[in-house]
Amino acid sequence: MDLLQTLGEIGLGSRLKRISDLLMKETQLLYRNQNIDFDPYLFPAFNTIIKLKKTTNTEIRELLHISQPAVTQILNKLFKKELIKLKIDELDKRKKWITLSSKGETLYSEIQPLWNILDKTVKKYTVFPADSLLEHLNYFEEKIKNGDFMKTIQEQIKTELEISIVAHKKEYAPAFYDLNIEWLQTYFYVEEFDKEVLSKPQQYIIEPGGHIFYAIQGDEILGTVALMKDNEKSFELTKMAVAPNQRDKKIGQKLMQYSIDFAKENNFDKLFLYSNTKLENAIYIYRKFGFIEIPVEKDSPYDRSDIKMVLELIMINKN
Repeated sequence: MDLLQTLGEIGLGSRLKRISDLLMKETQLLYRNQNIDFDPYLFPAFNTIIKLKKTTNTEIRELLHISQPAVTQILNKLFKKELIKLKIDELDKRKKWITLSSKGETLYSEIQPLWNILDKTVKKYTVFPADSLLEHLNYFEEKIKNGDFMKTIQEQIKTELEISIVAHKKEYAPAFYDLNIEWLQTYFYVEEFDKEVLSKPQQYIIEPGGHIFYAIQGDEILGTVALMKDNEKSFELTKMAVAPNQRDKKIGQKLMQYSIDFAKENNFDKLFLYSNTKLENAIYIYRKFGFIEIPVEKDSPYDRSDIKMVLELIMINKN
């Protein structure tokens, strides 16, 4: 027997508190499982700063209808986590403007998809005809306690947020072209050789025996990479590009690891690539995965390339 439930409406405050505690506990567990360092109790103030872009301590207190000490405590925690920054107003030195820090903006981009899933899951278990608020609460609390609430969230995460690597399909060709053209225009320029190959991946990559892989999250293509056949056992790792808003999520490294694993499984002797030394972070990652520098041939297919690297898989496969 649940004595708190038997109190009915007179025990509403206690019921709401218990459900709130349960929900906060589940949300904290969700963040931990997703490797996100955030306290769900900070959500209202953090979200207010996000929406307003620039606000003050007083404005947060008035909008959230909470006490000044509570706001101060929350802001201190956000500041300690380096999620917000303070700036003194140029005209009124007593006023401090609160905005997100760069770390806060990064966290927001990571956590927003989880908030959307949480929102949809809560609605799933609370939006239905009922004769009383208590009926809603009984049903919702039971779904949290029996694990259905978290199970639904995990299923949504797997469907909407997990990144999978898939092989080329004809319908992916426009994304292959667009992602690579954007990357070239951002960092270099588009050569005629690029346009020709990128616009006809089936002809230049797939049909000669190569492969193209895509990083996909839900229905969105986040990045791509190709293995162009040089000979039966040697392939060029090329045409790697990641969407601009996804470049801080190690998607390129996921594609790289997948390509190397694929090459090992298919007993390739080596993978090689062309790059440019100004891409210091990319060169660092290539070396991290075991690629070593070799001379660039005079008739290199890319004018922009000033470095060539190779990963000798035959030695790895033997070991």
